[in-house]
Amino acid sequence: MTGPTDSPFSQETAPSPRDAAVLAAVEAALPSSIAELAGLVRIPSVSWSAFDPAHVAASADAVATLFRETGLFESVDVRRSTTATGEEGQPAVLATRPAKNGRPTVLLYAHHDVQPPGAEADWESPAFEPTVRGDRLYGRGAADDKAGVLSHLAAVRALAEVAGPDFDLGIAVFIEGEEEFGSRSFQNFLRENRDRLAADVIVVADSDNWDENTPSLTVSLRGNVTFRLTVTTLEHASHSGMFGGAAPDAMMAALRLAASFHDDAGSVAVAGLVTRDAETPEYTEETLRAEAGLLEGVTPVGTGSILSRLWNQPSLTVTGIDAPSVANASNTLIPSVALRVSVRIAPGQDAREALDAVTRHIRSHTPFGAHVEIDEVDTGSPFLVDTSGWAVAEAERAMADAWGRPAVLAGIGGSIPFIPQLVAEFPEAQILVTGVEDPHTRAHSPNESLHLGVFKRAIGAQALLLARLNDRE
Repeated sequence: MTGPTDSPFSQETAPSPRDAAVLAAVEAALPSSIAELAGLVRIPSVSWSAFDPAHVAASADAVATLFRETGLFESVDVRRSTTATGEEGQPAVLATRPAKNGRPTVLLYAHHDVQPPGAEADWESPAFEPTVRGDRLYGRGAADDKAGVLSHLAAVRALAEVAGPDFDLGIAVFIEGEEEFGSRSFQNFLRENRDRLAADVIVVADSDNWDENTPSLTVSLRGNVTFRLTVTTLEHASHSGMFGGAAPDAMMAALRLAASFHDDAGSVAVAGLVTRDAETPEYTEETLRAEAGLLEGVTPVGTGSILSRLWNQPSLTVTGIDAPSVANASNTLIPSVALRVSVRIAPGQDAREALDAVTRHIRSHTPFGAHVEIDEVDTGSPFLVDTSGWAVAEAERAMADAWGRPAVLAGIGGSIPFIPQLVAEFPEAQILVTGVEDPHTRAHSPNESLHLGVFKRAIGAQALLLARLNDRE
């Protein structure tokens, strides 16, 4: 981390007194920001339906309390909306203060729900016991995305510290409670709270950075198509010795079908899934090996530049299989197997079009006449940021000043499906996709962590951005 007497500015770009005061305020408050983040990490706010929703409610209340205690917002509420099927969604936090004297309004988005922790044995320290080792804070949600919540809070506090609590910038804060479960009530929440959420600039703090010392502004995102694929061949399990070799079991059919998803190089072999033609920065195989954790002797898959494979080409992953465990396997032909399939689609492709392409592929490549069913479908559109607006320029300048080096305009292989919904609801708003993660964060995985130097610099960049927006007429 940059020390308290170090400056990220070069002598040629010495900070104004105001900017220096903003970064000093971030620095002074960093210990308390980390402590507040640790408090949120201790709440196991997994929003998936199989987990206790009381924890998500407790997390929402804790976030609302943090924003309410600043005294900077006209209102701070915990609110829910319903999903498209009429079910009650998870609680979100909405805080607002109106703009004054012709200043713009900025909407700050993050989410307080987290992924399931996975197997306890895979964690070096308990998933919901925040632990500092070296420069990193470990715990589920420490980076994705409770650090995003705290980066918003800390940046607003730094602005108030320097500009005074009566500053002119309008701020709306939307901290969602079900991003990790598909944002299923997001659309209705936007419509029901549109007047309070309307903004000139939207900052989505749910992405990553180029590395621990270089910021990124995310300008492209792949879309996603996820579904459950059930393959069935038999009415019931049958003895593998008596019928194996003639009766096709579901596992055989499912594995052959799954193998058809990729060609020999490992590229997606589904007709109708497209690739975006765009240049990418340099990124070596060695970097991929280090950041993705490839084992010795394991080779990358696909063709083209590595970042093209990650940002601009489709990918398809079987992320789960429901089948008998090895420990409980009997000598039987399995009648039915279910796969969880995750498809990432290139920017520029419609998600429903991609789903149709994958469905056609499955229907035409299913072996042995097996019966297949596709359900539990979720889709999210890809997104390309318009980089020509003034807000992108301001964000780049703030990042360069807080980090001491220029930001990379980067693509992301992952998806944030709700961003197109924000664009549809607020077409005039400029979107900035930022974040507090880095290539070693391991979001969604065991031993997720936040680099504390990245955390400080990300807060500093956003605080500078808010201070400059507060000056903008």
